[in-house]
Amino acid sequence: MKRFSTKLLGWYALHKRTLPWRQTKDPYLVWLSEIMLQQTRVAQGLPYFERFWNDFPTVHDIAKASEDAVLKHWQGLGYYSRARNLHKAAKLVSEQYNGNFPSTFEELINLPGVGPYTASAIASICFDQVCAVVDGNVYRVLARHFDIDSPINQPTGIKTFQALAQTLIDSKSPGAYNQAIMEFGALHCTPKKPSCTTCPLNDSCLAYVHGRVAERPVKIKAKPVRKRYFHYLIPIDQNNNTLLSKRDHKDIWQGLYEFPLIEAQNMLSVDALQAHDDVPKWAKAAHWTKFQEEAVIHKLSHQALHTYFYLIENIDETLPISWASVSDYAVPRLIERFLDKFIR
Repeated sequence: MKRFSTKLLGWYALHKRTLPWRQTKDPYLVWLSEIMLQQTRVAQGLPYFERFWNDFPTVHDIAKASEDAVLKHWQGLGYYSRARNLHKAAKLVSEQYNGNFPSTFEELINLPGVGPYTASAIASICFDQVCAVVDGNVYRVLARHFDIDSPINQPTGIKTFQALAQTLIDSKSPGAYNQAIMEFGALHCTPKKPSCTTCPLNDSCLAYVHGRVAERPVKIKAKPVRKRYFHYLIPIDQNNNTLLSKRDHKDIWQGLYEFPLIEAQNMLSVDALQAHDDVPKWAKAAHWTKFQEEAVIHKLSHQALHTYFYLIENIDETLPISWASVSDYAVPRLIERFLDKFIR
């Protein structure tokens, strides 16, 4: 077991990427990076991290900001519940801990949006607590090295890997070890085409020895993708103003803004859409233009949104939002992409 951690730490010393949150033990920056990198690649998350750090240099600054401001900064990263929980956790740390993050796993895990992985990462990296992290990279490395066939998305498998990870962690350098095994999975022991022949652990990797690298880790098939059919109405009044509203219900994109939406059981023709019960009165006598001929398919986790955008012009009513200010609102990536095409 000691040999495993020693080799990983040696590999990490030679190959680790230079990233801003690795230059510090400041729990604010480590927390910010870990929340952002949940379900987000480093290359995508890095510019968001730098922008947040610049605009919100301390946890107090996030706490003082409005939720809309935080969501606007988060726009494009997806999984917006992370941003809402980030804001809630910042308020809690700012108000109850005077801006000082708690130092134990048990306290950290009580922060909104912080689960076992994030609590372990902060506790080990910032406070040298011997708490092993287990994320997708760690699952893959351990499943292959020890040739484990327990499903990583089932309770028994999760317990198996967590217990094993805890026995392997280097007690003298827990933070460095946790970063090493995650980095090793991200760069070397990758999901596809791992660098097995040059791997420093290949002489003890059981999946490599038995030819089962491609079969590890084992994961029970995910639930089927749900198809949803969105029809966005883009109203434009005589003054070139439009209309946005906040999604307050507990569904995707809670707290973000969108144009008037009609969701149906299938894609509707223009005639069927105009006759729909939910069409606003201001759209009834207006001029309709379909913005694109083919539906935009926007993929989320376990959902596929088949979407059409309709320009609704010559509206008699006065609408509240000028097109110049639309960019001030936090919107889903799907709508951001529409705006990029429509405005430019």
